[in-house]
Amino acid sequence: MTTTPTPTAPSSPASAAGTWALGDLTVNRIGFGAMRLPQRGEALVEHAAPRDRDEAIAVLRKAVDLGVNHIDTAAFYFSPLRSANELISSALGGPYPDDLVIATKVGPCRDASGAWGTHARTPAALRGQVEENLRQLGRDHLDVVNLRIVGTDSIAERFGALAELREAGLVRHLGVSNITPEQLAEAQAIAPVVCVQNMYGIGVRPEYEDFVRRCGEQGIAFVPFYAIAAAGRQGGATAPESPEVLAVAEAHGASPAQIRIAWTLHQGPHLLAIPGTGDPDHLAANIDAGAIRLTEEDLALLDGLHREPAADAS
Repeated sequence: MTTTPTPTAPSSPASAAGTWALGDLTVNRIGFGAMRLPQRGEALVEHAAPRDRDEAIAVLRKAVDLGVNHIDTAAFYFSPLRSANELISSALGGPYPDDLVIATKVGPCRDASGAWGTHARTPAALRGQVEENLRQLGRDHLDVVNLRIVGTDSIAERFGALAELREAGLVRHLGVSNITPEQLAEAQAIAPVVCVQNMYGIGVRPEYEDFVRRCGEQGIAFVPFYAIAAAGRQGGATAPESPEVLAVAEAHGASPAQIRIAWTLHQGPHLLAIPGTGDPDHLAANIDAGAIRLTEEDLALLDGLHREPAADAS
């Protein structure tokens, strides 16, 4: 599904694309992803070079100054000497802005060296991860917790454990990440789901088109990750850009990354963008992408690219 956002008079750069409600929490549709904040180069790898602390804190504060009120993070976003959650707490806590919504994830496990381990599957392990996020962020509850999944097996026990933490007041809202439509339905039978975080972007997972649409029909936010990086994933946008994206970028005086963000936002009012960067200039450009209004011709060209048979669906 493709839609053209209705132009509004933005109160801040990040509000140019409009807002969406995560349960009772309203966020601007342009947010910020903290995955790349702790390190330079490829994210989520062992022995990554830590980013300059003052630079990372400055980027977070600039994001909020530009109107970002939705930050996506996780306790497993860290590099030697740097933790995304700790940077967020240092930059924005004490106290946090009243309208700031911090979404985090649980499930994946990394040891102190950064090596990946087995996903948390038991209620005790998941509670431990929730409590670790609370400690690192310096909060008494988490706004949104996404259960990150690998595989297609049942998520009932794991999601049920998070639903119990929601009932206990440690978590306000729940989401799911890297899931199938069947797993979403399974989660919804247990507790309300406010968002789905799945890999999606131009030329990436075109088979999710109907899933994206159905999330919107149910009032569930769809939050794509790697929307800019595409097949580059945590390594970033490393592949040569397509002629179609370059043509649309030139027509709008924009960068290819901005066009990829704008396309994402045009897929429905429930699409939330969370581009991440440690560079202040890239941050401003990413947020400005929310004001780009793609034409029907632009969308037809990009949609055709998205649906090409050779598109990456891995």
